[in-house]
Formats: sequence, structure tokens, C-alpha cells
Amino acid sequence: MTAVATLQGVTFGYTSAPVVEDVSLSVDAGEYVAVVGPNGSGKSTLLKLLLGLERPEAGSARLFGEPSQSFDDGERIGFVAQHASAATAMPITVREVVSMGRYAHVGFGRLGDDDYAIVDRALDTVGMTAFADRRITALSGGQRQRAFIARALASEADLLVLDEPTVGVDVESVDAFYDLLDDLHAEGITVVLVEHDLGAVTNHAERVVCVNRTVYFDGPADEFVESDALARAFGTVAVGGESR
Repeated sequence: MTAVATLQGVTFGYTSAPVVEDVSLSVDAGEYVAVVGPNGSGKSTLLKLLLGLERPEAGSARLFGEPSQSFDDGERIGFVAQHASAATAMPITVREVVSMGRYAHVGFGRLGDDDYAIVDRALDTVGMTAFADRRITALSGGQRQRAFIARALASEADLLVLDEPTVGVDVESVDAFYDLLDDLHAEGITVVLVEHDLGAVTNHAERVVCVNRTVYFDGPADEFVESDALARAFGTVAVGGESR
């Protein structure tokens, strides 16, 4: 298997206290990995370190074999940040949002017919074609998340990274969202997500990484259900007072 993303002995903190301490993990191509743990346990920080959005104080982070901080092949990664759908206030259409996924390919150039065809396929894949000309601000939380997934697909990403993608999304939309992720994973896309919904994690992800500053469990989802890792992780004093 080819490693898509790796952390090796990584430690990082926003203050003097580490949020992530001596964490090592590797994500292989085609894996579906969920990162779980209590609020303030370093889950979102792990994603930022993987993606090169933060620099480790110790250890190393790599994407597709290159140092994450200097990785510049952005079209290979689709990232949906925490609360991304709720933060979208710009009066732009769904199609315009999804078209942003092509910018990594065209740079300052104009989108061509091939680019628009890819955008249309991405919209169709997530079931948002009928909403293409609707303002993103007029959508429900679940519909917005689908639009952001389509943007990642339009970039033709090999790695899809999502940070708590179902926060504020209704139950019915959550089920449909995870069905979509299952389909994308079946097509060969590597999926890494931070998730608070343990039921969704154990029903859909293949591998679970349970953290609270350090790693308490890393293995198959069914083994995680039978382990005491979650109880041990939640029994540890969380770092900070906010979700990270």
C-alpha cells in the first residue's frame, strides 16, 4: 500500500501545553479512517498537521511522500473544514462553489469546457444538479455539505479530509451523507474524517483512531467497539476547553 499521509512522532501545542503529543499514524491509499475523541482532544489539530496547516514542534508530517508544509499539489486534496457550511455567507451559487475546485488546475486561467464538464459530474455525483443555480446560503446544512464535497470532487482529489462534517445537519441528511461517502470510498477515494457521531463512525469507517492528546486506539472499527479505548480517552483530562 502507498502512504497518502503520515505523522511520525508529532507534538504540537497552541500554548506551552501540548495538544498533540508524540503521535504517529499512517493513512494508506484507499483507506476510510475516522478520528474520534472528546472535545479538546486534538482531533482537528491532527488534520491541520496532516495537511500542513500547522507545523509540528517535534516530529514530521508528510503528504504523498512530501513534507506537508511544502506540499503544493493542492488538487490532490479535498478539505472540508469544521463549520464550513455554516460559515458560508457569500451570495454565490452552488455551481460557483463547486467550480472553485477547478482553480488548482487552471490557476489564473479561465475554466474551459472540460472543467465545466467535471463540475457537472461532481454535482451529479452528490445529487445536487437540481440545486446548481441556487444560492449556497439558501441551502440546508446537509445540502451545503454536499456542495462542499462536490467542490472537492471537482478538484479530482485523491484524498478527502473532513472535519466534523455532520455538525448541525439533520439525521436524515446525515444518513444520506454517509451513504455518499461510502460510494466515494468504493470508487477508490481515501477518506479521513473527524467525527463526533460514534454510531456513524462504527457503521461506515473501516478504521478508527481514538485520541486525547495521544493515540488510545488505532485499528478496525469493529475492534474499537469491543475495546475500552473510548472510556480511557474520555477519562483523561482534555486539553483546552474547546474542540480542536
